[in-house]
Amino acid sequence: MNKDTFIIGFMLFALFFGAGNLIYPPILGIESGTSYWAAFAGFVITGVGLPILAVTAISFVKNDARELADRVHPLFGLVFTSMVYLTIGPIFAIPRAATVGYEMSIEPFMGGASSLALLVFTTIFFILVFIVSLNPSKMVNQIGRYLTPILLIAILALVIGGLLLLDSPLAEPLERYATAPFFTGFVEGYLTMDAIAALAFGIIVVNALKERGLTTKQELVRATLKAGAVTGVALTTVYASIGWIGAKMAANGPYTNGGALLSDAANNMFGTFGTLLLGVIVTLACFTTSVGLVVACGQFFNRVTSIPYKWIILITTLASYLIANQGLATIINFSVPVLVFIYPIAIVLIILTFMHRLFNGATGVYRGAIAVTAVISLYDGLTAFGFDFPTISPIMESLPFFALGLGWLVPAIIGGLIGLLFKQGNQRVQNS
Repeated sequence: MNKDTFIIGFMLFALFFGAGNLIYPPILGIESGTSYWAAFAGFVITGVGLPILAVTAISFVKNDARELADRVHPLFGLVFTSMVYLTIGPIFAIPRAATVGYEMSIEPFMGGASSLALLVFTTIFFILVFIVSLNPSKMVNQIGRYLTPILLIAILALVIGGLLLLDSPLAEPLERYATAPFFTGFVEGYLTMDAIAALAFGIIVVNALKERGLTTKQELVRATLKAGAVTGVALTTVYASIGWIGAKMAANGPYTNGGALLSDAANNMFGTFGTLLLGVIVTLACFTTSVGLVVACGQFFNRVTSIPYKWIILITTLASYLIANQGLATIINFSVPVLVFIYPIAIVLIILTFMHRLFNGATGVYRGAIAVTAVISLYDGLTAFGFDFPTISPIMESLPFFALGLGWLVPAIIGGLIGLLFKQGNQRVQNS
């Protein structure tokens, strides 16, 4: 691997490393307890492996994620890609970043949650996000370039302190981790949102490689995989470490989210200074991530709607501000059903991209696999929201791997095969 591989790999790490990367591994650790490593293995598949594959999938096309989704149908491409940007933008990821910043920098010194403090914090936070997003410059990139190593050093100190100072035994896992820790961790990896964020970030990596003289598809795919390997190792190391801190903090719980857990861990090990330092650094990281996501949403929706960029980022910022003030727990609760719906579709789309040559890019394969997946994942998402479907539920629950959260897997394969057979049948009719 050359220097550029590491530079781009760490750039991608900086893009991924936001609120979700901090708050979910500790909760995975505390809930999985003695089943931690099995659960973590599943988490890495969707939290690390899938995002790297998603970025690599973008290197197969000339433009962005919409080109991949257009292989199903142009309307699907527009709708699905818009959903991706809304999810990683004003609906969940940006508000989550702001609330994580608040809960790790302000709340530990407030003696508990305060809606007024959250309102003041998010008001200042989003005013600054909007101002910087109006004219994004190298300043944000420079902050990210220097902030990421500092954040990693802070986390390293936290991890070393955890290994040396946290000696509580691991707790018994929750029931879902006790019965199927790997697959529970697999589904929990959805919550980082990194795989769908990768569909938006992928073009940044591809453009960075093109600027370094790579032109052919083979070169771009190979280089993207190498840079992704650097990112993957860094993410896996950080996830494993802070997840282990969560597992060792079980005796100090309960915790409603990973941000509060990490702040408490920092305070236990390094006192008030540790909590303050971690809070400031994480807030800065969440700020730069929020700016990047606001800019990405502004640029995408400006292309597809022709609405002026400044109006789109104003709407994005205001929506994020309103949702952020609902609190982190509320954001997480509402994000789970949406991600349960979107993630299987994204997974199937990414896998089909890598198998594109095997079926000569037949549209029927894409449509068959995606259509079936969308129906089942929509059911899963609605039931996660609390809807009840007594007529349909027995059918869905009879699907292979349904209990593991993978009821869409076998139907997606069948849907793709039907699409392939339909294409071949049409070819025979045309040739006869």
